[in-house]
Amino acid sequence: LSIGGCSVDYVVFALLLAASVGIGLYYALSGGRQRTTQEFLMADRSMRCLPVSLSLIASFQSAVAIIGVPAEIYTHGTQYWFIGCAYILGLLIPAHVFIPLLYRLKLSSAYQYLELRFSKVVRICGTLTFIFQMVGAF
Repeated sequence: LSIGGCSVDYVVFALLLAASVGIGLYYALSGGRQRTTQEFLMADRSMRCLPVSLSLIASFQSAVAIIGVPAEIYTHGTQYWFIGCAYILGLLIPAHVFIPLLYRLKLSSAYQYLELRFSKVVRICGTLTFIFQMVGAF
């Protein structure tokens, strides 16, 4: 289906891109600048549950996963279903143990906790381990 020579996909993509740019420009130009990293990263702890939940879901899902998971299931069958079960179990522990701990300590990352609990060397080792894991995945 095309409208005026353009595919509907391009029209929808352009509209979503324009809306995203508009929202970004509105909040960038309308007062309320963040002055600290606490305000920038954590919205000064003033956000309600729904926007925080939506933000976490959006950051957890990647475009690669959205495109790749259906292709994986189509190609290899539904054994990928077990990863979904592992996600549920793997997210319950952090949600009930680590997130409340980080919140009480007013920390914004697990690396800050590693430094607080152990030392700066342990924090750097944890950071380097994560970086090598991510680079190794490519």
